[in-house]
Amino acid sequence: MKKLEEYVVSIPDFPEKGIIFRDVTSVLQDAEGLQLAIDTMQDKIKDLEYDVVAGPESRGFIFGTPIAYNTKKPFVLIRKAGKLPRETVSVSYDLEYGKSVMEMHKDSIKPGQRVLIVDDLIATGGTTRAMIDLIEGLGGVVVGVVVLIELAGLKGREKIAQYRLESAIRYDGK
Repeated sequence: MKKLEEYVVSIPDFPEKGIIFRDVTSVLQDAEGLQLAIDTMQDKIKDLEYDVVAGPESRGFIFGTPIAYNTKKPFVLIRKAGKLPRETVSVSYDLEYGKSVMEMHKDSIKPGQRVLIVDDLIATGGTTRAMIDLIEGLGGVVVGVVVLIELAGLKGREKIAQYRLESAIRYDGK
């Protein structure tokens, strides 16, 4: 079996010159790659106690839902503004190239619930920090973050230094 890193296609100079884009769709397109990704991420947090799994649209859904299913935990959606049908809470945050807003249903996290955040990637940490702020704003306790890929050179880990962060793949560059 191949190593997990071998399933990720790296695309130089995308979306702009000097950037190496790490494409997770190549992991998803291969049954063994997808299984290895989920199993590796889940193994990274096997000692963690949590009540709820939360993940952002859309790739957090892809990786978070099977982990929630495998561990018999509920999965909470974190979505772009205007996509959820019931009462929501929201947070605005900075992206590399602008601003965005994400939302959760107001009743999706109960005070004191321990929450695991699952996503495909952490780069600068802005999205992850925004998710933590949303969850904690509802009284949840973020006990950890697990991602498929960490772009360590972009220092996202520093934005969430007080939280446990596990990554299945770590690239030291940007």
